[in-house]
Amino acid sequence: MHTTITAYLSLGSNLGNKLNNLQNAVFRLGEAVGSISRLSPVYKSASWGFEADPFLNACVALETTLEPQELLDAILGIEAAMGRERQAEKGYQSRTIDIDLLYYGKTILDTPVLTVPHPQLHKRKFVLKPLADIAPQLYHPKLGRDTRNLLQECADKSQPLKLTKPLYDTREMLFADQDFIAIEGNIGAGKTSLARKIAERYNGKLVLERFADNPFLPKFYEDPGRYAFPLEMSFLADRYQQFSDDTSQFDLFKNFMVSDYDIYKSLIFARITLPAEEFELYRKVFDFMYREVRKPGVYIYLYQPVDRLLQNIKKRGRDYEQRIQPDYLEKINRSYLEFIKSFPPGRSLILDLSPYDFVKEEADFQAVVARIQEHLIREEDHPS
Repeated sequence: MHTTITAYLSLGSNLGNKLNNLQNAVFRLGEAVGSISRLSPVYKSASWGFEADPFLNACVALETTLEPQELLDAILGIEAAMGRERQAEKGYQSRTIDIDLLYYGKTILDTPVLTVPHPQLHKRKFVLKPLADIAPQLYHPKLGRDTRNLLQECADKSQPLKLTKPLYDTREMLFADQDFIAIEGNIGAGKTSLARKIAERYNGKLVLERFADNPFLPKFYEDPGRYAFPLEMSFLADRYQQFSDDTSQFDLFKNFMVSDYDIYKSLIFARITLPAEEFELYRKVFDFMYREVRKPGVYIYLYQPVDRLLQNIKKRGRDYEQRIQPDYLEKINRSYLEFIKSFPPGRSLILDLSPYDFVKEEADFQAVVARIQEHLIREEDHPS
């Protein structure tokens, strides 16, 4: 039986979405190396030893049963999977990810490929600052100082700045911190399927739109002019009641809420289906209701081209949907995209699903989740 050792690692990135690079490294370490026990805040610092864009840095403590060389091999594998090629580097260079083994328990090791503790850690504030947050009393077995002493004595003149946005141990914790996610899309875009999979995978409370029992829907597709107004009013009343009830009731056993619609869709569809005078009347009622409902913290719009929407609609086989015309779907797409332009920056994401079949392919689902994660994990404009 292998002994579990606490290892401390330093993470750094100064290319691309640097914060998300650190987050991906944390997730990969948790999956391939051991369980994350402590995770520092993120710091921004000037490049060390060469001229380049600033780095983001963090430290992580993890419990692992891997031997030092096995751990190093796993780290190198993660770096390679994230696009780093150590063998091509000469001196210091920019990189998407840099993972250094700082400590491996109390082990002292010096081989041609691995030195533990890391020989440079006491010289670098961008390592010592985050390390001091998670292990202030961690004792350096060769230098005879703990992390706080090493930081106080460090000759490095740089001043790493702490960011307010955190990293997460797991994706479950990332989604739990979002509170409420609305997944929207055109008819047949896959919003219900994606909302369901995210809720199941990451322990979310699922809020689904009820539509099958609406008596006006089949009639609307037969005679839009006659049934548009009662259809839109009935949808609005039902969405308002359900949305108010479901989003106001917390589930103590769920981490967050995810819905396959936002009540604002009522206005988007009504603008398309109603003549001007009826729409103005409808909007007055809508505005009153919309002020009262809970707003999503994150709004994700699933974009699919019209031809694929029609394929999905045909595949799911609802009789009353088979008469939907391409130009109607195109109008919906345009209206949603126009609405998203008015959303606060950072709270909305347009996700093109054309390359993915996330229902059947796990790899495609993971790719979609990675796109959502990348949107959620971004460096803020100002450090704390």
